Amino acid sequence: MALIAQPSGVHADTPRLSYNSSLNKADLVLIRKGERRLELWHGQELLRHYRVALGRNPDGPKQRQGDGRTPEGQYIIDWRNPDSDFHLSLHISYPAVSDIARAREAGHSPGELIMIHGLPNGFSARYVEHPQRDWTEGCIAVTNAEIEEIWRMVDDGTTIVILP
Repeated sequence: MALIAQPSGVHADTPRLSYNSSLNKADLVLIRKGERRLELWHGQELLRHYRVALGRNPDGPKQRQGDGRTPEGQYIIDWRNPDSDFHLSLHISYPAVSDIARAREAGHSPGELIMIHGLPNGFSARYVEHPQRDWTEGCIAVTNAEIEEIWRMVDDGTTIVILP
């Protein structure tokens, strides 16, 4: 599949933000790592956006387990965990076949369990300095209230594109 840079017909500076989106489900989750931004799209309509924290070493795509990087590329949300160590989590289908091949060629494991999640259970945003500091092991973190909203708006099978 081709990497989706922007929903077609939508200009980065003029998205339509829906304030009546409670009935809409996202059909695309777009992560802009450089902007620390997660966007929920339905067709041409920007439903919501959130400030995120990334892996502790966010520059560049994830290369191997333990590198602290957040992957880049196109994946899907393939399952969810209501009993996560973080306040709810949505699993990203990383690693793809190409991620596995790249890591194996370098003699490493690609890593796994890359999620969109809330804060660590029992800890505040202030404790982890969210969102001012990238604090995850490669995941995409939002506040607990935000992950609850994302949880309701994003179904399993939804495409997620993670841009540099």
